[in-house]
Amino acid sequence: MAASDSVYFRKPGNESVVGAGTYGKVFKAIHIFTKDKVALKKIRMEGERDGFPITAVREIKLLQNLRHKHVVALQEVMVEKNECFMVFEYMSHDMTGLINHPTFRLTAAHKKDLGRQMFEGLEFLHRRGVMHRDIKAANLLISSNGQLKYADFGLARFYTKSRKLDYTNRVITIWYRPPELLLGETQYGPAVDIWSAACVFMEMFTRKAIFPGEGGELSQLEKIYNVLGTPSKHEWPGIADMPWYELMQPATSADGQRKKRVFEQNFSEVLSPAAMDLVTQIFSYDPAQRPEAAKILKHEYLTSEEPAPRQAWELEAVGGDWHEYESKAHRRENDRKEKERRKEEYVREKEKRKAKEAGLDVGSGSGSGVDGKKIKGEQGQDVSGAGAGAGAGAGVDEVPAAPLPVGEEEDLSDGEGSARMSMS
Repeated sequence: MAASDSVYFRKPGNESVVGAGTYGKVFKAIHIFTKDKVALKKIRMEGERDGFPITAVREIKLLQNLRHKHVVALQEVMVEKNECFMVFEYMSHDMTGLINHPTFRLTAAHKKDLGRQMFEGLEFLHRRGVMHRDIKAANLLISSNGQLKYADFGLARFYTKSRKLDYTNRVITIWYRPPELLLGETQYGPAVDIWSAACVFMEMFTRKAIFPGEGGELSQLEKIYNVLGTPSKHEWPGIADMPWYELMQPATSADGQRKKRVFEQNFSEVLSPAAMDLVTQIFSYDPAQRPEAAKILKHEYLTSEEPAPRQAWELEAVGGDWHEYESKAHRRENDRKEKERRKEEYVREKEKRKAKEAGLDVGSGSGSGVDGKKIKGEQGQDVSGAGAGAGAGAGVDEVPAAPLPVGEEEDLSDGEGSARMSMS
């Protein structure tokens, strides 16, 4: 550290990387004088025709004006060796990392407290006239003592409360994008953030995305209709006025009927009665019917229903840092081990089939020939159990990789609102 040529020491290469996305990379570093941990968000300059990226300018400007306990603190902007970094306070975890942690589990009281903090942060942003427009689990950072903070304000912007203006609808990672944006609406308000926050809230209970589409607007709408039912004009009076309504007509079931709502049926066992009531209100098709963050904070789920909210102080005992980046690496490692296991199983079964064709008994445990001796198959090949358990036999057919679980693809978002790793 003493030999560091920067005021912020970080390990060489990719050892210090804690996040990566379309914007660049995020590095974990230590201030060489104060010994404070920081997150260095490298601003990607390649291919920029206008000099400095507009998303970075917007993020810096907003964060300079937003100081709150639930908004990540921007400490400074640093230029070093022709590279530009945004320097943030360091947060040990994000929501994606905790949801997918291999051993740590959030209790009902923890989930309620994180939900409360999430909507407290939204209430502050909306009161200040800011729409985040990219709320997802990876952009909600959590400290080692359970404090939640919003990050990644590259798509955020101030909005006008007194009159409606046109904004781009290519925002918000598509799994968290509300139906009005999927149908092309450009005159929207903070209700889009409320929908996204509810998607994250549900993830804490289900440990997976509630509406995992396949990357396009039609697929995403289909996922929403499959759970919440096909919207009617009674439920959503303005649906026929949506710009893309004619292009993407509401889906029907096989018999031509509207798809039925199954949300309560699917999630009644994981949500308490009050939580079910709150989420049902938020997942209103009509954005005008969704409650504001201030009203959500007064809901009985957060104020009176047991258990009471309790901050996740237990995170101090959790080893290591857990962000989306580490979560994906952990999943890739598990997938690799599963692929190797299937390959070994395939080799053992192949050896057994060869032995059976040769008219010999095969022991059930080892997958090798009789007493481990070589035996001749019908084509004269040597069939031996040696190395079969390790999947190392010559001439063994390649086994296809095990598919990823549904809803856990790397990144299926599109457009301006593409999924971007949170600073960590």
